[in-house]
Amino acid sequence: MFTLISKRLIQLLPTVFFVSVIIFSLQHLLPGDPAMIMAGEDNDPAVIAQIRAQYHLDQPIPIQYLFWIKGVLSGNLGESMRLKVAVSELVTTKLPVTLQLAVMAMIIALVIGVGLGILSAVYKGRALDSLVNVLGLIGISTPNFWLGIMLIFLFSVELGWLPASGYVSPFEDFWQSMRTTIMPAFVLGNAIAGVLMRHTRGAMLQALSSDYVRTARAKGLSERVVVIKHAMRNALTPVITLGALEFGTLLSGAVLTEQIFTIPGFGKLIVDAVFNRDYAVVQGVVLVTASTYILLNLLADIGYILVNPRLRD
Repeated sequence: MFTLISKRLIQLLPTVFFVSVIIFSLQHLLPGDPAMIMAGEDNDPAVIAQIRAQYHLDQPIPIQYLFWIKGVLSGNLGESMRLKVAVSELVTTKLPVTLQLAVMAMIIALVIGVGLGILSAVYKGRALDSLVNVLGLIGISTPNFWLGIMLIFLFSVELGWLPASGYVSPFEDFWQSMRTTIMPAFVLGNAIAGVLMRHTRGAMLQALSSDYVRTARAKGLSERVVVIKHAMRNALTPVITLGALEFGTLLSGAVLTEQIFTIPGFGKLIVDAVFNRDYAVVQGVVLVTASTYILLNLLADIGYILVNPRLRD
């Protein structure tokens, strides 16, 4: 097991390197000159030259990359050209917001998706199975922006139960934090619930038709024990990998939802940085997001190994 995990870690190193190169290179394809934007309306050539020298924008792109990656390896993601704040400080401030949103969305997705997937498999061919499949298809097909707007209209405008926008930290007011994040979390978790439901249903159907399940039934075990103890435990193994990858998607794909609900997380941070041509912020946020996604993939592999003893040899 240790050898397999070590191989996975070694394989991740070139992946992280190429991701960093791509992130840095693509950022420079954006139109506009950040030095001129920072200089303001005066466009003083001396000021522009000073800004370019300060942020190494006057150097060739490979040299700029070396300066940047040297800072990253030492824990320095650079400084926001517009806000004059360290990117690591911005990440530390915004990441917990998106992380809270992603965790809540993942919990919603797991409860709905896995639960309905198991029910759909157990009651295959019945009315409940058809209803669950329809709900899963609706969840996958519903656009996040439309669902978010409809939830705001219903629960904020019409009923007045929840705030339409804003964010409160759970350390300041836990219940108010839940009220401000439950709608965006449901929007994000809705589509993932549909995906998890389909995968869980397929894995459960395969498990329920396997020999060890038929043997368990032949021994006289109750259907509840057969489903929970024998079928579900083995069926959820591939869901672990899918869940980890989807969690990474939540961290990187909450841009539109955070904009709709005015959540000050990674999504709003990177949108503002792109519009302001704030290279350091865009590079730092995307690098952290990509690294987190890669790490989650590794954790999914480890989890898969832990629950599947056949892979430990």
